Amino acid sequence: MEELGEAFFDSLLELKKEEYQIVFVHGGGPAINSMLELYNIPHEFVNGLRKTTPEVLEVAEMVLSGQSNRKLTSMIELHGLRGFGVNGSDAGLLKAEFINQDELGLVGEITAVNQSVLEMLFNEDLIPVITPIGAAEGGTKLNINADYAAAAVANAIKAEHCIFVTDVKGIFIDGNLSPQLDADEIEQHINDKKITGGMIPKVTSALNLISKGLNSVMIVSGKEKFYEEGIWFGTNVSAKKEVLT
Repeated sequence: MEELGEAFFDSLLELKKEEYQIVFVHGGGPAINSMLELYNIPHEFVNGLRKTTPEVLEVAEMVLSGQSNRKLTSMIELHGLRGFGVNGSDAGLLKAEFINQDELGLVGEITAVNQSVLEMLFNEDLIPVITPIGAAEGGTKLNINADYAAAAVANAIKAEHCIFVTDVKGIFIDGNLSPQLDADEIEQHINDKKITGGMIPKVTSALNLISKGLNSVMIVSGKEKFYEEGIWFGTNVSAKKEVLT
């Protein structure tokens, strides 16, 4: 988040001028790791997801809502846009259920998005900035992977575009930026371990959205422009690669 650059916000301003409604769903993994280590709280990842005990969840929510959300909302405001921070567990915004309580603890997947909350903010010309904490039946809070949460929100509001922001220009294969990848190529690159780590939730979320009919999913850098005069920069994820004739 600290690496979000001026050029990134220039692209946001351009999208806003073109009357796009913008929603942020943010993470905060490195900051959570640092705080867990500071408090000597054991933590681990299982299949790329943070195993979440009650102690881990308390720290994660404190960092995400108290630090990351506040910081991102302030950055949006400083660049001439109007942000509004909200915890996903507020007003039933992100309804969730356990993925596998035995293996992952308090980790969930989103089952529904309360669109009325987002519509209320849109009507006030505000940009929702969502912390990915969901609520299960009975009010139990669950930790949600930010990429999966973003995909669920994009699908719920039938977004025209979904953008996954990272610290590189897109997906690099063998040292080269790939401007476009389709589902078969992504599966092969994951099997070949050319797509690894934190990029896997991004590409799997992207493919899930494409399968549900979303027009455009981009993986872009937060350090530079990703959109200018109708042109997107980064890696476009598609069901099948377009053939130019």
